[in-house]
Amino acid sequence: MRDLFKQIVAAGPGGAALAVHKDGELVVDEWAGDWSRDDVVNVFSVGKGVVAALAHRHLTGLDRPVREWWPEFTTDCAVADLLSHRAGLPAIRRELPDGSLFDWTAMTGALAAEHPWWPPGERHGYHAVTFGWLVGEVLRRATGRTVRELVRDLGIDGLSVGLADGTPVRDVLPPEPNGSPPRMPASEITVKAFANPAEQLTPGLPNTARWRAAEIPAANVHANARALATLYGELLTSPNLPEMIEPRSEGHDEVLGSPTRFGLGFMLANPTRPFSPNPRAFGHSGSGGALAFADPDEGFAFAFTPSRTLLTAAGPDPRWTPLIEALYRRSSRR
Repeated sequence: MRDLFKQIVAAGPGGAALAVHKDGELVVDEWAGDWSRDDVVNVFSVGKGVVAALAHRHLTGLDRPVREWWPEFTTDCAVADLLSHRAGLPAIRRELPDGSLFDWTAMTGALAAEHPWWPPGERHGYHAVTFGWLVGEVLRRATGRTVRELVRDLGIDGLSVGLADGTPVRDVLPPEPNGSPPRMPASEITVKAFANPAEQLTPGLPNTARWRAAEIPAANVHANARALATLYGELLTSPNLPEMIEPRSEGHDEVLGSPTRFGLGFMLANPTRPFSPNPRAFGHSGSGGALAFADPDEGFAFAFTPSRTLLTAAGPDPRWTPLIEALYRRSSRR
């Protein structure tokens, strides 16, 4: 696997890290290209899995109403609906002013007052960026600590919301096309989910000091593969594991327009992102190619963190596929 990984990274600019955690220890811990051992990079939506891990660690009674923790929240839904992308709040309808993306109070206040796009619990749709503010605010109300502080409390080096002081970071390199570019429906809900606040579309945003200083848990978690594999390795021993991976949302996604599957906060292997042949595998992919997941049946956790992003159509990142196939072949021989 080491040689295969180095070949994949050498095929383009930038660098990457790869890690596998099994039986309580890291059995693969590699980095290559423009990368050093402790470098981190923005892993985008992989951060949703980190937020989900915090929810299972700090919240009980996930089927209870959000309003029990957050009284100002007007949507009648449970915390489980937030985690499984069923709350109907993937976007804000009104145009948000500049600066909102970096203002926790502005975003949580707007979401608390928003009318859901569909009756909560009846359908699901990817809460691309709102997920972090929604679940994060419940965590803040329940624990008195921010998501950034709760991630720091995990004590996993190389994992932070935004960029931790002094951590060496790799810039996210501009996307390179790979096959057909991704296509998403041009519906109002989809456009608003990915472009309101409009600052989300700023070129080069992930490499700016403002982004790295912000707390946007669904999109600006920074990590290396070692940290993510360690986190998922620990989740494999969680007493909450059956609840985490129970499918809560399956089928047509109202935002992405393609089939997706989610448990309570974790993406499950699905036709749009088939990151594992095992339907019980849970984790999360991230824009541009980052991935972290665990397979409870094989007993391992996998993480891949690249600095070079790819624009790919629905399906696995072409850099994941050979690595994951090699991992499953290796696991099946034991």
